[in-house]
Amino acid sequence: MGLEIGIGWLTVLLFGSLALVLMLGLPMAFCTGSLAVIFLFVFGNGAILNMLPSRIFPFMTDYQLSAVPLFIFMAAVLEKAGIIEELFDVIYKWLGALKGGLASATVLACTVLAAMVGVVGATEVTMGMIALPAMLKRGYEPKLACGSLLAGGTLGILIPPSVMAIVYAVVAQQSLGELLIGSVFPGLLLSGIYIGYVTMRCYINPKLGPALPVNERVSFPEKLRLLRNTITPVLVILLVLGIIFFGVATPVEAAGIGTFGALVVCALHRRLTWLTLGDAAIATLKATAMVMWIFFGATMFVGFFIVKGGQTFVSELILATGLAPYGILFLMMVVLFILGMFLDWVGILLLTVPIFLPIMKSLPFDGAFGLQGVPAGDVALWYGVIFMVNMQMAFLSPPFGYSLFYLKSVAPPQITMALIFRAAIPFIGLQALGLALCIVFPGIILWLPKLLYAGHG
Repeated sequence: MGLEIGIGWLTVLLFGSLALVLMLGLPMAFCTGSLAVIFLFVFGNGAILNMLPSRIFPFMTDYQLSAVPLFIFMAAVLEKAGIIEELFDVIYKWLGALKGGLASATVLACTVLAAMVGVVGATEVTMGMIALPAMLKRGYEPKLACGSLLAGGTLGILIPPSVMAIVYAVVAQQSLGELLIGSVFPGLLLSGIYIGYVTMRCYINPKLGPALPVNERVSFPEKLRLLRNTITPVLVILLVLGIIFFGVATPVEAAGIGTFGALVVCALHRRLTWLTLGDAAIATLKATAMVMWIFFGATMFVGFFIVKGGQTFVSELILATGLAPYGILFLMMVVLFILGMFLDWVGILLLTVPIFLPIMKSLPFDGAFGLQGVPAGDVALWYGVIFMVNMQMAFLSPPFGYSLFYLKSVAPPQITMALIFRAAIPFIGLQALGLALCIVFPGIILWLPKLLYAGHG
């Protein structure tokens, strides 16, 4: 029989030791799993130990999760095929004549890429290697150049097909198709906010982002000719999203078709070699293994916490604040933002969703400021997309925002870490604005899924 301890102290001990091992720099995947096993052994009993296989097995056999390696592989193949450079080149030649056009082109290219990639690291690193030198060479203010890259890069986890949506759907038992469709408008809204901000700042102060010199601009027929290069990758995106949107196939089947499409595009660009495939496969293996290990570890960690009564404890703690439903939602958003400064999104999702989602479902959301409310049946979908929008801020928030480090890894030496931190701050503000809009106007998230799923489901 394990030791007896009050749930309050257990919470402090459990999350305190998690914070400690993470500060020591151990990988999230192994921290949660090993702590869960130690705590199960010390504070649990034989019966609770049986929880390990019963928590992990459903994930190992979950069909929807097979979309994760497929989407990551599709992204890796497109990236290795050099298609990302071509896309940026085309968008950049189209928008170059505008003030701040290069920064807008970066955000736009990231938006298109997000629809192919679904993983932030790949977008951030590749665009950092292509777009950042191009902007600095043409006299862009380094902060604006870095900021637009950072913000654009994080769209990868929101715009479908996103790996985060797949993981969320599995944990929350939510329809993956609805989640992917619900995140389309919020993704485009954020992309629009970034482009609007960059353009506005560059028109107020053209020194921040000068337009392309006349001798570098290209004629209209030339622009049209350039579009030819982008037809195939864009077709792959439209194919994958179309299949999901119109319910022709499940998201997993769509991922399979997308992967095949990516290989075809790669072959058409004459880049399909054994070396490319090998590199893409290894990249996929690393990324998927990391996600799955975090899954196993965090699900045991949370499972132990819930068995010990942690869920009820946290729910009572949050509800005891006496805040209105929107106040509680705001509190959750702040908690997620703070966690985002230190943890990986997979960890945050697995640690918080099982605890926060039941609370959200139990509250009435009748609309903020007298505006449209959220029907009880849609709260889970609405919260899922809000959660993903919030997690974008986690990628940008110092001190451990992943995107900041991805960018630093490929930035030229004169771009310091401090400068990257400063560059991220206005864009975190814009993301918070996007988050607030999605909360106040739930229709941004719910309108499209309603439209597409009203007929059949």
